[in-house]
Amino acid sequence: MRKRTSESINRKPLKERKGLLAFLAVLFTFMMIGVICCSYVLHNVIKTVHGDRLIDLDFYKQNQDQTTIIYAYDESNNPVELVRVHGSENRVWVSSENMSEWLGKAFVALEDKRFEKHNGVDWIRTVGGVAKSKFKQGGSTITQQLIKNLTGENGRTINRKYNEILSALNLERYYDKPVILEAYLNTIYLSEGCYGVKTAAEKYFGKDVKDLNLAECASLAAITQEPSTYDPLIKPQNNKARQEMCLKMMFDQHMISKEQYEDAVNYKLIFTNSPDYVPSDENIDKELNNDDEIWSYYVDYVISSVIRDLKDAGYSNYEATRMVYSGGLRIYSAVDLRIQDIVENVYVNRKNFPTEAVKDPKDASQSAITVMDYNGRVVAICGGAGEKTENRSNNRAVSAKRQPGSSIKPLSIYAPAIEENFITWSSKIKNYGIMWDGKIWPKNYGGDPGSPNSYVTAQYALSISYNTVPAQILMMMGFEKSYGYLTDTFHITTYSNDDRYMPSSLATGGSHGGVTTLEMAAAFASFGNGGKYYKPYCYYEVTDSTGENIVLKSNSEPEQIISPETSYVMNQLLRTVFTGYAGTAKGYGVRGFTTFGKTGTTTDNFDRWCVAGTPYYIAAVWFGYDYNKQIMASGSPAGRIFKTVMDEVHKGLAVKSFDQFSDKVVQRTYCTRTGLLASSSCPSTATGWYKMSNLPATCAGCKGVQAPSTDDKDTDDKPTTGSSDETTSAPTPAEETTAAPPAPSTEPQAAE
Repeated sequence: MRKRTSESINRKPLKERKGLLAFLAVLFTFMMIGVICCSYVLHNVIKTVHGDRLIDLDFYKQNQDQTTIIYAYDESNNPVELVRVHGSENRVWVSSENMSEWLGKAFVALEDKRFEKHNGVDWIRTVGGVAKSKFKQGGSTITQQLIKNLTGENGRTINRKYNEILSALNLERYYDKPVILEAYLNTIYLSEGCYGVKTAAEKYFGKDVKDLNLAECASLAAITQEPSTYDPLIKPQNNKARQEMCLKMMFDQHMISKEQYEDAVNYKLIFTNSPDYVPSDENIDKELNNDDEIWSYYVDYVISSVIRDLKDAGYSNYEATRMVYSGGLRIYSAVDLRIQDIVENVYVNRKNFPTEAVKDPKDASQSAITVMDYNGRVVAICGGAGEKTENRSNNRAVSAKRQPGSSIKPLSIYAPAIEENFITWSSKIKNYGIMWDGKIWPKNYGGDPGSPNSYVTAQYALSISYNTVPAQILMMMGFEKSYGYLTDTFHITTYSNDDRYMPSSLATGGSHGGVTTLEMAAAFASFGNGGKYYKPYCYYEVTDSTGENIVLKSNSEPEQIISPETSYVMNQLLRTVFTGYAGTAKGYGVRGFTTFGKTGTTTDNFDRWCVAGTPYYIAAVWFGYDYNKQIMASGSPAGRIFKTVMDEVHKGLAVKSFDQFSDKVVQRTYCTRTGLLASSSCPSTATGWYKMSNLPATCAGCKGVQAPSTDDKDTDDKPTTGSSDETTSAPTPAEETTAAPPAPSTEPQAAE
């Protein structure tokens, strides 16, 4: 047998010792790493939990997706809810004081029975959740659910759960339980697009959340676990089973008595889709803002205006749009509900619209109207005829730019010429075209060219809407002055630079850019308020969801754009469009009220206008088609619509007169043959209104002879002495047209 040496005896233990040392080294390394990691985690936990506030509930309350509410004012000047505007989330924040006393208890009993005892994390449930699913489900407290609602972090990962736990512990260091519960109840998703208990209470029960009873509160709480499964409108049986579970938990947790429990279980739940549902008086006049609600054109206008004004205030288009649809704004609109109802009744039912036989409603005639007061308030608006079928659709009243025809003449020709003392009421002006590009332009209605020997007063030309006379006045003033008044003074923004030197655009309204009813109404209002311009507004103010912070406020300060004297002379001149026997709007005045205004028709009869006012309101009406199509209706369809609406608007209103605006305007008798102030020897006279600063000279005994500045031939025949309107013989009145100059290829025809 071979004998073992001492070297062989000691070799194996040495190897074993080296292996042990290596193992211990590795073990120590892992232990150190573990200590370091644990120390880091512990440090991070302490730093996070006891550090700065991670979630600011006040910030989320102000900035989370919330439903915007648009209000109107009733006849008693009290705000009433008009519509609610929201994107995919319908949410309105409500304080716990304005909730049913049972609501919070129902959610706590069902979702987090140890809510009042834990510090944000229920460790018993959390450990159970870890054991069952490795953080993938279960164990979330109301505080943790609130964090998920606010942050949108809902992934099933250990890291997400870890951060959620730290955030919950941190949150409860800064906020009391009632504050956390209120935030939770306002952010929880309850199916049907409802975020928070207020919109859910209205959606399911047609009630305010403060009016819910115990059974209804438990029904709402039952939705939370799986909203689509326990939606009471879709699956009422599922909801009822879980509602009873909630009530049992409330009883077991000593929140309610046995009698309350039994009464609530036996209570018949009536949802808004139940046959037995009867809306409350408050909800009879409003729908509960489902996604199928079609807003009025006025609401469309309000939304567009608020977005525009937010952008002007520095917000991006995305930010401004999101604020309106998801910012929980409170918008106090300027609509007059009575007048808006009248307008919509006329337009939806096409009352007094021309009768037409069309197969496709898209081929039917269209119209738009804006009604304003004289301080810029848009009281009513309608952007289309017939039933409105979609929101934020084509609002023709504010966006459709249509050629104005002769309705532009008071703004571009007559008011500037009176303001700058080029003409007076009785100025005799040649009824004949101007030389434009080698040809005489324009002609009057029906192709009447007038005559180089024919002179008519400015009043008569405006009343009958001659085209020749405005062209003559334009040449007196110059293109720049006319264009400047139209765009800078009267704030017509839709005329383009292409219109600046085109006589058809300025003298007869055959513009490239077109106009809108909104801007026309605002401009014409200066003839009824002493020469002031007010920027149109459709809301008074916009606040945040609390109502305490003003986001926007309307600021329609008056701008004196023409003198009060010019304003009143124009007011009187434009009355003769309705009262003169040859006036183009004769028969369309508002019953029982003084009416001033102007009509307009474009080349080829594509567009009809009536812009007119009473001492109460100014309205602009456009009538035509969405594409160029000749209007076959007789008379003035726009005038008929104006009268139909405004007759109804003025029912019951006290008789009222226009203020004279200035004591520097006088009524004088003038000689119809010369246009000068009448002397005792003038055989034919009428009366007119004049600025005292620009009175005509006195006729020096004309004895029927034309003034030296005119030709010998007189076109006025058998005037009535003392008439407030010049009543001379004239062709049978008909709607005026804009006849474009024959030469330039760039001359606009009746473009959209």
